[in-house]
Amino acid sequence: MRKVKGVLILVLLWGVMMCVISCTKSSNEQEDANIVKLVWYQIGSVQKDEALVLEKVNEYIREKIGVELEIKHIDIGDYNQKIQTIINTESNWDICFTSSWVNDYFQNVEKGVFYNLEEFIKDTQMYEDIDPRFWKAMEIEGAIYGIPSEKELGNMPVWIFTKEYVDKYNIPYESIHTLEDLEPWLEIIKENEPDVIPMYLARYTAPTYMDKIVEPIGIEYGDDTYTVKNVFETERMQSTLQTTRRYYEKGYINADAATISDTIDCKRFVVKGDGQPFSELIFKKELGYEVVISPIMESCITNASARGAINAINAKSKNPKKAVELLDLIHKDLYLRNLLNYGIEGIHWEAVEVSDEELEQAKGKPYIYDKKVHLISDKYKDYSVIYWAQGGLFNTYVLEDEPIDKWASFEEFNSTLKEAPTFGIDFELDQVKKQVNNMNSIMEEYGKAIYTGTVDPDVYVPKLLEILEKAGISEVIDEFQKQLDKESK
Repeated sequence: MRKVKGVLILVLLWGVMMCVISCTKSSNEQEDANIVKLVWYQIGSVQKDEALVLEKVNEYIREKIGVELEIKHIDIGDYNQKIQTIINTESNWDICFTSSWVNDYFQNVEKGVFYNLEEFIKDTQMYEDIDPRFWKAMEIEGAIYGIPSEKELGNMPVWIFTKEYVDKYNIPYESIHTLEDLEPWLEIIKENEPDVIPMYLARYTAPTYMDKIVEPIGIEYGDDTYTVKNVFETERMQSTLQTTRRYYEKGYINADAATISDTIDCKRFVVKGDGQPFSELIFKKELGYEVVISPIMESCITNASARGAINAINAKSKNPKKAVELLDLIHKDLYLRNLLNYGIEGIHWEAVEVSDEELEQAKGKPYIYDKKVHLISDKYKDYSVIYWAQGGLFNTYVLEDEPIDKWASFEEFNSTLKEAPTFGIDFELDQVKKQVNNMNSIMEEYGKAIYTGTVDPDVYVPKLLEILEKAGISEVIDEFQKQLDKESK
């Protein structure tokens, strides 16, 4: 009898255990079914510790907003071509990086690629916080299709010099502004530093002399007549291309400039970049060595500069509201934004306390946080993403050698900038969409080699102009001039 009772107890215990397991499994399956999975294409290379960081990110956002994220990286030099292929052939993505200079925001909106965010965006914290001029630049035909990364608002091209060589050869970098100003110093580096590239160019590098509407059309900076032009027909560009070609032939420019993606794994004297307050410290982090900078031209706000870094949502996304919710959370949540930006605290970075004196000096200023970031030297490179591609900068901690009021200085810098005449003007493509698409294909084929000096402009620019003319560039210029004249009346 005791034996029978023992068997019955075991059977009952087994049944209870299986019920618990079954209920738990059912509960977990139900929870998983309620989790929204989002795919986000970001610009930049895959990081060694990306999976480790993403595990932490997903652990956090599952709890916060019921979202699980998959991030897919594409190298910066390949981004435009590959993301366009994905956009044209796939629908299984939710968010992607877009801008005025790669994966063109304006043209994607015109093609219907991105989701109209009007129904979601205006109830978010980020819409309230971000400078209204960024949102003005996001508007196409009265609607918002992208979420800007709040950073420097103006276009501020600069020369970035490696400080080691500036100091060694006593180079007066502060007086170097034009491409021609560089020549005697490029020659010195070429003669004396055989392992150094005097002027490093990558295939997406192009001169910045125009308020671009679409490549290669825009208005020259300083042109008070607001005449829409083909940049290759301007005297300044023709002179620039001649100089660049001469530098290439003399060996001042890296031979693979037309084909290579940017890399920090080489020694170079000077490279062109986009400046902002405290540029030297920012580039020092990215490059791994000290630099000094000199502005190429004065800064102003253009559609192109305000659209320098955007995240947009797929018009075919099944979860656009959740995608907006995720980007809003990244904007307002310090832990999440800095996790995405720097990686895991204790592995990739350590917190450095801010002194009471620094906090007191910055009292009353916006974007002041009580910690700074020390990058752990042997680990931070395992997770070193393009930080401005993920969202705004003003809720990221500053590095230990940066001023605590860095982001307040950015906001002050933005407030002083003037708007270019074309800022906020929507140039409609409906009448010239085919021609613009043809021009994009042509520039993808010819632009890299011409801009980097790889080919002779005397031979290839006439060919390019002829091909662009056949593609209908004159019709595009006429259409945009007509629209600009109408807007400026």
